[in-house]
Amino acid sequence: MYEEFYGFSESPFSLTPDPKFFFFGESHIRAYELLRYGIYRGEGFMILTGDIGTGKTTLWRMALEKMEENLYTAVLLNPFLSESDLLISILQDFGVISRAPANSPSISRHDMLTKLNEFLLSIQTLNARAMVLIDEAQNIPVLTLEQIRILSNLETEKKKLLQIVLVGQSELKEVLARPQLRQLNQRLSIRCELLPLSADETGQYIEHRLRIASENKQPRVTFNQGALKVVYSYSGGTPRLINLIAERCLIAGLASEATIIDRKIAKMAVSNLELRKVKRSVNREAPTEEGFPRSARIAIAAIGVAVLSVLILWAVSAGIFAH
Repeated sequence: MYEEFYGFSESPFSLTPDPKFFFFGESHIRAYELLRYGIYRGEGFMILTGDIGTGKTTLWRMALEKMEENLYTAVLLNPFLSESDLLISILQDFGVISRAPANSPSISRHDMLTKLNEFLLSIQTLNARAMVLIDEAQNIPVLTLEQIRILSNLETEKKKLLQIVLVGQSELKEVLARPQLRQLNQRLSIRCELLPLSADETGQYIEHRLRIASENKQPRVTFNQGALKVVYSYSGGTPRLINLIAERCLIAGLASEATIIDRKIAKMAVSNLELRKVKRSVNREAPTEEGFPRSARIAIAAIGVAVLSVLILWAVSAGIFAH
């Protein structure tokens, strides 16, 4: 296998979401810090959106790994839930009710809400908080979304008892913009969005993953500029597609015992993937719709991240966001 030939301890371009390999692109930095800030601040509703393969699952998993131990989390990976199934799944993840057999006596929705409220109040004495995260949230039925809105009413006079994070593809924003969901949409206080990587970030992303798989040593293989242009042309900067193409490049590289992946090897790798070139601007310094070049936006984002991080650290040390 190519892992042995190139000296990798594991595959650098696995499609499974592994926080160890996470790469901070410009939008990933902004989304990650906003999500952390919202959790520390105790915001009630947050959403994280992005196209397929942009790294949403990896980002939220990494964010949860960095959270303190006294944060109770209910992570729901199945969005196709009825209102009652939603409550049952939340209570089971929090350990309030057991995962009973299907033929066990049913419990009313009112009783489930009462149990959830009692649990949320009880952990306040432990200086703990609770959070529900729902992945693939663009598929949540409308009636279940309304039930989620009702959960936001669980609060004391001073703060929300439950934080809710909805993670989904870009169409989640369109779902929440529907007139019947305007009350839920208006309660969203933190909105994070992941965008594809730029051409420069694509090269940095590949180099980053090669180095991590090489246990932070100098990788035995490199992608030259010709190969990187091919990868970016066919991936459009989407991390999942970058992984798919780069993996094929390494396989093709092994066949010719190449330590430099060039344009020819990269073109060979994408030839049977049935991918089309993605048309994106190669001039990363061109003004955006806001009128700022990308370099200026990176600087602004970096300053914003630094300020957010300082605020979080100060708030935590001062006990302001202490659950």
